[in-house]
Amino acid sequence: MSDKIHNVLFLCTSNSARSILAEAILNEVGQGRFRGFSAGSQPAGQVNPVALELLQRNRIGTDGLRSKDWNEFAEPNAPHLDFVFTVCDKAAGEVCPVWPGQPMTAHWGVEDPVAAVGAPEALQRAFSQVFMLLRRRISLFASLPLEKLEGQALKRELDQIGKTALQPEA
Repeated sequence: MSDKIHNVLFLCTSNSARSILAEAILNEVGQGRFRGFSAGSQPAGQVNPVALELLQRNRIGTDGLRSKDWNEFAEPNAPHLDFVFTVCDKAAGEVCPVWPGQPMTAHWGVEDPVAAVGAPEALQRAFSQVFMLLRRRISLFASLPLEKLEGQALKRELDQIGKTALQPEA
């Protein structure tokens, strides 16, 4: 088993909710094998308070979480990225910076919980759904035998994870 720590960048347009949730979840479930980061093409400049509250309620650390521009990760002194995942359709369609080292990429689009309308309960429900879906996908990713997968086989697995949905409720 490899001692390598894999750096993973999650991208979204505003980097205020989905990509932030993914970063925090991976740092929690990655058990030292992964280091999560997040960024946005047009960062909001602050993390959505509902996202922070949800992470805290699930006992996931929020220290250091901030809304960042994705260009930070294209700088010469940025962490070497092994994987880059887009978690919103808008960011997936944008022209990304060139990531040094050509990391493996995949699209794991999820609905934007910030766009939920209605009572506060609807917003909470939207954030919880996104959290559960990201946690499921990230858990599947973290359990992959990366040392045994390479090239197209790994890419297929990553793309398949992006199609994973929540189990229908009974």
